[in-house]
Amino acid sequence: MQETHILWADDEIDFLKPHILLLQERGYKVVTVNNGNDAVDAFKNGPFDLVFLDENMPGLTGLETLAILKGINPNIPTVLVTKNEEEHLMEDAIGSKIDDYLIKPVNPKQILLTIKKLTENKRLISEKTSMAYQQDFRSLGMSLNDNLDFEQWAEVYKKLIYWEISLEKLEDAGMHEILTMQKSDANTQFFKFIEKNYISWFKNPENSPTLSHQLFKKKVFPTLKEDKPTFFFLIDNLRYDQWQIINEVITEYFRLEEETVYYSILPTATQYARNAIFSGLTPLEMEKRFPKEWQNDEDEGGKNLYEDVFLADQIKRLYRKDIKHSYTKVLTLDQGKDVVDNLGNLMQNNLNVLVYNFVDMLSHARTDMAMIRELANDDAAYRSLTLSWFEHSPLLDALKWLSQRNVRVIITTDHGTIRVKKPSKIVGDRNTNTNLRYKQGKNLNFVEKDVFLVKNPHDVQLPKLHVSSTFVFAKEDSYFVYPNNYNQFVNYFNGTFQHGGVSLEEMVIPFASYTTK
Repeated sequence: MQETHILWADDEIDFLKPHILLLQERGYKVVTVNNGNDAVDAFKNGPFDLVFLDENMPGLTGLETLAILKGINPNIPTVLVTKNEEEHLMEDAIGSKIDDYLIKPVNPKQILLTIKKLTENKRLISEKTSMAYQQDFRSLGMSLNDNLDFEQWAEVYKKLIYWEISLEKLEDAGMHEILTMQKSDANTQFFKFIEKNYISWFKNPENSPTLSHQLFKKKVFPTLKEDKPTFFFLIDNLRYDQWQIINEVITEYFRLEEETVYYSILPTATQYARNAIFSGLTPLEMEKRFPKEWQNDEDEGGKNLYEDVFLADQIKRLYRKDIKHSYTKVLTLDQGKDVVDNLGNLMQNNLNVLVYNFVDMLSHARTDMAMIRELANDDAAYRSLTLSWFEHSPLLDALKWLSQRNVRVIITTDHGTIRVKKPSKIVGDRNTNTNLRYKQGKNLNFVEKDVFLVKNPHDVQLPKLHVSSTFVFAKEDSYFVYPNNYNQFVNYFNGTFQHGGVSLEEMVIPFASYTTK
């Protein structure tokens, strides 16, 4: 039988020798320390199966030490040993972080029982989490009917993602179903918010959230420093929930300095949103300033071939300083490895922009490959696949290397994606674009309640292909299908991850800034 490794931190550890000896006699391997800092060091050198933490230690307290340990590995059960007998405080601790607690003075039988019953504490955590969500469900539901602004919508979405990830760990189908319904309600109200306000963001930019074309001007350029290189990583198609999952890994190596969201422009599609990020221009402005490089939907060829040109122009136009910078696009594993090998050279630049296309390819692969569809059959599985890729990617190797240098790291994306479930019929001519979440063209025929219609594309800073061109954006989790071959389209695309339309998942997207520890 494999030994159970236990870490025990207590500033009076010498008084616990009888307990330690009993555990060792029962076959447990125990490492002891007398302060929080040593506990963190020991934990890093592990592995451990269980941690006992004294709540009242000098220096780092038990709860402060707990926060650090959970940041390193949130899955190791932790027991708080405390003199505090306030029951509700202990219940809160169990529900949020602690797997169990003991009240001093403890006896050896209590210790043994605690070790053996930890699986029962999963039930306590489940009950506490479910109860906490039920309480927040009411306040969230009420807020959805308020006249929320763009900042409040961002906070609502963050809360929904927090509960989605928390409830995902529980075997409670009822809670999952309730949350799914609440997310759907939120997207219904968010669509109405966008329909009402989106055009005004371009007419009154001072009253708008940070949008794609403003990202560098507002969030990147003001923080550049001559003596500290900035590495700007854009992971294409990364949703806020996916960032939350990989952030747990990133913060093992970096200190999270800023965590916020910004809004993707419409269409939430790479050729529009990502080009806007690197040019610092809206699509309409890009068409005018770069008539040769800008590609409309009807044009032949790649739509994101000139991001390096756009970036260089934006730096010259808006930053107005001569800085050394680089632009790298990573499409394959070998290209990712080349980046790691070249990091030493990139350290000579003030700004390095690196685009990783894996998550975007994953969403498209899920559409095209039956095996991927099975592996990512819901949002939780989609997050899990993203995490698995990240943990074994050259991107994480690059971040580990950078964590040992004096750098600033930014992780962001150009848009998110949503799992589509509701087909909506549309008719267009043969020049209508193929994206399932937005269409532009002449004489489009569609279901009005399913779309955000923009009759004049210039109102939202989009080019017009023709004098009478309009844009329609699919709402919530709907997707466009043509009446002919309707069933074939539905069978193929239903349940796939798509982008281009209006949803919290596509438009409210992460921007995170890190510094080295």
